[in-house]
Amino acid sequence: MPRNKLKLITVLAGCLALVVLILYTGGFLDLGKIAPGRVEAQTTAAPQGEVVKARRVELPINYPAVGTLRPISEIKVESRVPGRILSLKAEPGQMVKQNQELVVLDSREYQAKLEQARQALIETQAAVQLARSEHQRIKRLLAGQAATQRQMEQATEALDGALARQAQAQRGVEQAKVALDYTRVTAPVPGRVLKRLAEPGDLALPGRPLLIMEAGRGLRLEALVPERLVSRVSPGQELTVELPAQDRRLVAKVEQIVPSADPATRTFVVKANLPEAPELFAGMYGRLLIPVGRRPAVLIPAAAVQMVGQLEMVTVKHDGAWQRAMITTGRRQGADVEALSGLRGGEELHIPAGGHAR
Repeated sequence: MPRNKLKLITVLAGCLALVVLILYTGGFLDLGKIAPGRVEAQTTAAPQGEVVKARRVELPINYPAVGTLRPISEIKVESRVPGRILSLKAEPGQMVKQNQELVVLDSREYQAKLEQARQALIETQAAVQLARSEHQRIKRLLAGQAATQRQMEQATEALDGALARQAQAQRGVEQAKVALDYTRVTAPVPGRVLKRLAEPGDLALPGRPLLIMEAGRGLRLEALVPERLVSRVSPGQELTVELPAQDRRLVAKVEQIVPSADPATRTFVVKANLPEAPELFAGMYGRLLIPVGRRPAVLIPAAAVQMVGQLEMVTVKHDGAWQRAMITTGRRQGADVEALSGLRGGEELHIPAGGHAR
């Protein structure tokens, strides 16, 4: 009988322990646990530093329209005459001056044509001298009635023809000079070389770009905006541009909305001019942020956030005492940062003296 009683007591004790464990893990027993997101109060005295409040604000909800940075003014450098490329004197990224030599073509053929044109001019000049002498001779004979009017007309026609051929030969010389000059391809404007599309030994042809350069330093973002959102964008509007590679934001002004949608992607091209910055380059990836609504958010100074290991902590006043609280932050908003969890807004926060943004 005592053995059965002992077994019963053991079973009852085990059941009681199981019930207590279930109640504890379910949160029904308050054994001095710390509230989620907080640690126990450290002090009731005001710490040194600045006291600020978490602000509850409304932030815009943006649609990120992806795009590429391109020069505002892009120029294709081409040769005006065909020819074999001997050398290219510009590299991508190089700044060039107006009329600076960029490409040199084989000019031997054009030099030969210039010599031929000059020789033809010399021959026509000799023909003009001969025709003029004959014209003067017939004119004197006609005055002495030793030549007929018909001979005079023929001499005049011969002189006019010689003069016309001389003028044509002169134009040929000028054209040959111009063609020879075109074997030196120069920069049409001051700017920066973006791409090199040819190499020595290639055949240069009119209409085939050899280099691509930008005039000045102006860049713009050409973003693809879905047709359902294009009505929210207008020329002259200032929008934010994100550059993920540099982790920065810039304000851009919408210059143009291309009035034609891509039927494959159902998007419009929106061109937004960026402020000049030496660290921006054509071809970089960017996002044009298009406002589509607003949402509530809590903002706090970034300097109030301190990293404890991998945890983000703030010092917050709770029930008259200063204590540490764990929070989760989101995107920076200038000197502030968004608190995604751990704060509701209105709480007093402490910024340590000489505190810096995380």
